[in-house]
Amino acid sequence: MTLPVGELPQARPPPAGPASALGLYVHWPYCARICPYCDFNVVRDRGERAIKARLVDAILADLAAQALLIGPMSLVSVFFGGGTPSLMDPEDVTRILETAQTLWTPSANLEVTLEANPTDAEASRFAALARAGVNRLSLGVQSLDDRALVALGRNHDAATARRAAVVAADAFPRLSIDLIHGLPGQDAAAWAEDLAAGVALQPEHISAYELTIEPGTAFDRAVRRGALSMPGEDARADLFALTQDLLSAAGFEAYEVSNHARGPRARARHNLVYWRGEDYVGVGPGAHGRLTLDGARWALESPRAIGDYMRAALDGGAGIARQRLMPRDVALERLLMGLRTVEGVCLTDLAALGISEGKIADFRGLLVIREGRLIATSQGRPVLDSLIAHLADEAPSMRES
Repeated sequence: MTLPVGELPQARPPPAGPASALGLYVHWPYCARICPYCDFNVVRDRGERAIKARLVDAILADLAAQALLIGPMSLVSVFFGGGTPSLMDPEDVTRILETAQTLWTPSANLEVTLEANPTDAEASRFAALARAGVNRLSLGVQSLDDRALVALGRNHDAATARRAAVVAADAFPRLSIDLIHGLPGQDAAAWAEDLAAGVALQPEHISAYELTIEPGTAFDRAVRRGALSMPGEDARADLFALTQDLLSAAGFEAYEVSNHARGPRARARHNLVYWRGEDYVGVGPGAHGRLTLDGARWALESPRAIGDYMRAALDGGAGIARQRLMPRDVALERLLMGLRTVEGVCLTDLAALGISEGKIADFRGLLVIREGRLIATSQGRPVLDSLIAHLADEAPSMRES
């Protein structure tokens, strides 16, 4: 249900015990170019400085309204995503971070991540973004093969990506890179070469994603008209297995299906907020959030259109839709997110799904129970979607409206 601004609760008193962990996601919708595989809520950047300034004001108003909604918490991570937030004015990044750290208590090791593209124009801004408070950069390399980059519709080449990684490593204490596998025509040798090139950039974290064809994208249209042919299931499985083997040999731990870190300290704290089912605020057009309010779990979503979002956020508070999640929804989300990680998910969090130990035993070798947590094994993670479907009996989602 959507609650009018006037029905938002007043500021809550400080909690009696330690403040709960809170993540913050800031969505910046502007991109220099729209990639043909992207289905995120993005628009082409055409300048429009006045609109962007108003959008920042709306984000600040949204933050203040949501702080009233949830009260004091410990801010453990901030993630600027999009879109291409490396196109943001560093002063705007500073304003958002200062506001967030005024509204909530920043943890001693607050992680502030910003997504960036490797173009030279954006790399020239890295030092200013670091001064603004960003301490972890997520660099959208995607590939270090020029032919693959052209196929992906990227606006940088491999040499530019390498230069950007050097600049980023100098500007930020922590560097993560994104790579994509499962491209049309990509074989194991090409992917192994790409991975090796990515490791050579010396990031502490590598996100290696399989290319997926999302409905409504340019790639989706190309596939449907037969202009683009994707690798088969066996080929994709082989590339996934190769990813695990090569990154493990290079010293990276696969702490999540697609994410690899050089030890626990290099894990993305913001991603862990999602995978552990912790609370997070989402601000910006189309941003999502998950909050625990009065003992219930709520899903929040902002208007997707930039103008609609600004009007809603600036009209006296947070213009967000809220839905109370039923216990089964909460449990299903915990299953979907938690089982992706090496930590797994507490069985008590899954009680509403009615998963018996006998049912889990049917998947011996793919699932294990360890210290009260359900964990997918290395053999189970490649078939995780099928496992989750069986565990949840493919039951439809139910929400209270």
